[in-house]
Parts: sequence; structure tokens; C-alpha cells
Amino acid sequence: MNVLLDNLPLFREGFIGTLSLTAASALIALVLGVVIAGCRVSPIPPLRWFGAAWVTLLRNTPLVLLFVVAFFILPKVLFPGMSPYVLAVLALSFYTSSFVCEAVRSGINTVAVGQAEAARSLGMTFTQTLSLIVLPQATRTVIAPMSSIMIALTKNSAIAGAFSNAELFGTQKDLSDMGYNILFVFFWIAVAFLIITFSISGLFRLLERKLGVAR
Repeated sequence: MNVLLDNLPLFREGFIGTLSLTAASALIALVLGVVIAGCRVSPIPPLRWFGAAWVTLLRNTPLVLLFVVAFFILPKVLFPGMSPYVLAVLALSFYTSSFVCEAVRSGINTVAVGQAEAARSLGMTFTQTLSLIVLPQATRTVIAPMSSIMIALTKNSAIAGAFSNAELFGTQKDLSDMGYNILFVFFWIAVAFLIITFSISGLFRLLERKLGVAR
């Protein structure tokens, strides 16, 4: 217990850092994932090709490599002087968006084709059909897989600690250097991660109950 109490500010900084990285990355990944999913089911071939390339490239690239690109290549080519926090959020959100896209696309595929055909017969555009008819129905089926994706994002945020970001897993190095028992340090880090992941899981279970359809 002394490990936690004696270093509460350090643990608090790491906890808030992990929360911030997770929340910001999740928000961007959700928006990007839905947009890319829309591209993947679009009637316009170039958009479908772009969506497929996005998912294939990012899902099959190790996250550590994306961090290396974000921190050592992106600032030199496009955005010099960008903060480590923003670069970490970009790497996490782009990577996670590919998984969000596939979850959303699988949900879209569960909606009967007749729904979209009926909407088109009423004169609705593809964007209107997707946003007003298809996505609201698909949302119910993607909540469960989305929970797993967000929990994975929380754990993936630990990589940001190796790239000049304050987060939970990165506190273990500081505490180890101070001579604390590594087992007790990892115990409290694990507890903190469990608090975050259980909260995410509880939130999505609540959403599932709210949006669920009685069968």
C-alpha cells in the first residue's frame, strides 16, 4: 500500500494520462471508423478502394511501427513541432479506426437490404440512407464488439509511455528506478487498468440494455 500512497501524484498523473489518451483516441477512432465504414459500403468504387486500403494497411501494421512513423517521420514530413500527446493520439486513433470500421461494416451488413432499397425508392441519397436508416439499426449489433475494441485501445495506450507521454504503464520505470518492488508496482498499475476497463465494459453493457431489442 505504501507504494501507492507514497507516490500518489505519480500514479494520478499516469491514470489521468491513460484516461486522456484513451478518451481522445476513442472519439477520433469512432468518427473515422464510421466514415471509413461508409466508404467501404459506398456505391462509388474509389471510395470502396480507399476504405479497403485504409483497413488493410492499418490492421496489418504493428502499432509500435505506427508510433515510430508518427514520431519520427510524420513531424519531419508534414507537421513539425507537434506535441508527443497529439502524435500518440493520432497513432492510436488511426490504428483503432480500422477495427471500428470493420465492426461497423459488419453491423451494416446485418441490416436487411430491403431497408436501403426502400429508402432509395423514396428518393433518399446514399448518405441519408446510411445515416438515417442503416446506421441506427446497425448500432445495436456493434455495441458488444465495440466494447472489446475500446478495452484493447486502453491497453494499447501503454505504448505511448515509451514515446514521451505520461500514462500508467510508464510509471513503473520511474518507481523501479526509485527502488520499489516491481511486483507491488505492477499490482497497482493492473488495478488502475482494471478500473478503466471495467468502467468501459459497464458503460457498453448499459448502452446494450438501453438500445437492445426484445426478442
